[in-house]
Amino acid sequence: MFSKDIGIDLGTANVLIYIKGQGIVLDEPSVVALDTDTKRIVAVGRDAREMLGRTPGQVQAIRPLKDGVIADFEVTDIMLNHFIKKVNGRNIFSRPRILICCPSNITQVEKNAIKEAAERTGARRVYLEEEPKVAAVGAGLDISKPSGNMVIDIGGGTTDVAVLSLGGIVTSSSLKIAGNVFDNDIIKYIKEKYKLLIGERTAEDIKIKIGTVFPEEKDESMEVKGRDLVTGLPHSVTICSAEIDEALRESMFQIINKVKGVLEDTPPELASDIIDKGIVLTGGGAMIDGLDKLLSKELKVPVYLAESPLTCVVEGTGVLLENVSLIDTK
Repeated sequence: MFSKDIGIDLGTANVLIYIKGQGIVLDEPSVVALDTDTKRIVAVGRDAREMLGRTPGQVQAIRPLKDGVIADFEVTDIMLNHFIKKVNGRNIFSRPRILICCPSNITQVEKNAIKEAAERTGARRVYLEEEPKVAAVGAGLDISKPSGNMVIDIGGGTTDVAVLSLGGIVTSSSLKIAGNVFDNDIIKYIKEKYKLLIGERTAEDIKIKIGTVFPEEKDESMEVKGRDLVTGLPHSVTICSAEIDEALRESMFQIINKVKGVLEDTPPELASDIIDKGIVLTGGGAMIDGLDKLLSKELKVPVYLAESPLTCVVEGTGVLLENVSLIDTK
């Protein structure tokens, strides 16, 4: 029996798995559908996501990770086991080494919970690395030199901002405003403006299809269906890109202020490197239209969207597994 190293991006919205020598082998939503009466698992991943907001009384679709950390340990355990069995088959690899990513600035207790969940899948060794570092590596930045690199990783649950040099994080910060909060902002805006109640999946569709935070660049509209809060009946309205910009404005400026805070704490030599190189945006939440332009305008620094923002973190695990000396083994 032989073992292969596995890299896991354990995200609030999606779980991605990388196997050394094979690349990305799994990309599924972090959702588990559970029968609350029998505690039986009904579905995991993509199948469970289809059930969000559409389940009968006793079946509950759960997101076991909240704000980048484990909110439901038992369900996370089940989900990780399911995904690793799916790609691993249990009989192919013997006790692999696992590199798993976590947000920066989480507590030691939260780190231990993530590590324990990975160990219970039968791993020989579990490494933990901070997401912005792994995202920077996956985006193709050379963080090993004595030169400043800055990354903003916007996932489903957290936004991680970090300045890196000589293979480590020099200064970083994390806030619990990211993709899921953007969806909730859209739900709240439509509820308040149109008295229309929509679900999480509809909000996400709106964000992807017509969402923007730089309305000068995008002006699209779409029909949105939901439940009228006045009559209680199904109803539809048409909304446009500029309204999504309005809905997301407060969250965007909280992210901008966090980035400014990290830049203010950055040593001047590294800050000058960042002015030359710019800032790299990674993560699914970074894909909202116009975010790079908005950040560049507010920060007065060039901002670039990574080539593959959704997969930067898991691709970074692949690079680090090829170069284990770069992993922080503390």
